[in-house]
Amino acid sequence: MSNNNLFNVVFCRTIWYLEKDFDNPIAHFEEVAKQMTEEDNEAQRPLTFTFNADEKIDSSSTLRKNLGFSVLSYYYHKLNIDKFFINRQHNLDIKYSLNNIFQMLVYSRVLFPCSKKQSYENMNYFFSDFNFSLDDVYRALDYFNFYKNDLLLHTHEMVRMVYGRDMSNVYYDITNYYFEIDEPDDLRKKGVSREHRPNPVVQMGLLMDNSGLPITYRLFEGNTNDCETLMPVLEDLKDDYGLKRIIVVADKGMNTGENIAYNILHKNGYVYSQTVRGANADLKNFVLSNKGYAVSKDGFKIKSRIVTTDIWVTNASNKKVKVPIEQKQVAFYSPDYAKKAQHDREKAVEKAKKIIRTNKTGKLPAKRSFKYIISTPCDTETGELYEYDDIHSIDNEKIEEEMKFDGYYAIVTSELKTRPVYVSTKEHIESHFLICFTFLIYYNRYINSYSLFIMKNRTG
Repeated sequence: MSNNNLFNVVFCRTIWYLEKDFDNPIAHFEEVAKQMTEEDNEAQRPLTFTFNADEKIDSSSTLRKNLGFSVLSYYYHKLNIDKFFINRQHNLDIKYSLNNIFQMLVYSRVLFPCSKKQSYENMNYFFSDFNFSLDDVYRALDYFNFYKNDLLLHTHEMVRMVYGRDMSNVYYDITNYYFEIDEPDDLRKKGVSREHRPNPVVQMGLLMDNSGLPITYRLFEGNTNDCETLMPVLEDLKDDYGLKRIIVVADKGMNTGENIAYNILHKNGYVYSQTVRGANADLKNFVLSNKGYAVSKDGFKIKSRIVTTDIWVTNASNKKVKVPIEQKQVAFYSPDYAKKAQHDREKAVEKAKKIIRTNKTGKLPAKRSFKYIISTPCDTETGELYEYDDIHSIDNEKIEEEMKFDGYYAIVTSELKTRPVYVSTKEHIESHFLICFTFLIYYNRYINSYSLFIMKNRTG
């Protein structure tokens, strides 16, 4: 049978079936086609509208919507954070959604960090159906704190299953965050602020995997010494998170014999900052000697050595004893760091000179520039005592001694960088850092994915 004959047979049978519903099928569908053509032409005609030039838009209305948070939403749901809160809310007698509030706060922390109140007021910018009150937001913080440890473990397991965790080495560091309050409380206490603020602070220790992806964190009272946070964190978390070898990266505040000994005994590693000016004579001579440095074109220098050094530890009898250990010491010189040190000192010396001009004799104020002032109680040539008070002058010898170390710094190692905070109670502070931690995971995943995308496109 030819194609034409086949077509005729099919056409006739189709008409026969349609005649059961329509008196004249061909005329009916011709009319349908005509109407569809008219509707299509109508849709393509230009529209005309008018508006009042004096009319104003209500400033309280939110017309712009943010779609960029969809990237964050992808990771949020990929890690089943939504299911975590939905499952737990089944056992709670609350009307608002913990999941929606946590999402909103995490997205806000990424896109426009601000207070919880401001985040709530900005939530209509998101192209999402958020429906809860400001009071609900603050109430939810208490639940976030209650589920904090469970959520941290849940997130860790999801990252491990979905993306994989390289935990062959784990890194620990600690920092602190100041609060805009005058008086300390049970958690926010006066301590050594990283930002040189007089305000009470909270200490946070953070664990990261070998890829720099956060694992978990712990908060400590603001007056807790850095060296006192390490062992409690590692003891509590090593079993829960299946940690293997841990590398502690920290500044000189954690560079103590107790911490070094702990790391060595538990087969962990460490990278600690080491002061050069306050180091022993052997390390000073090593750093300042030009011998052994590899020098780059911009003047940056680096060298290292492995030495046997002594650390002080507390023995079983609660006595301090010296223990010899093998340690790698790495020395650096940076021209930019040298310029900064010189600039900072010049400013401090100028302040010291001003202090002397206004306080030629008598008691000096306790200021940072005070270390550049030397006070003499007598005439250095005759030995005659001054009648009333000491005479002040600039300590040029100290300045010359400091200048020798400009640009130099060191680290010691066993082997080869959340504000603003606008909540106050301990539970809400814990929840705030939980939100920041969650944001940090999504941010790292986003950056890693974006970097991979760029690399693939550059290589074709």
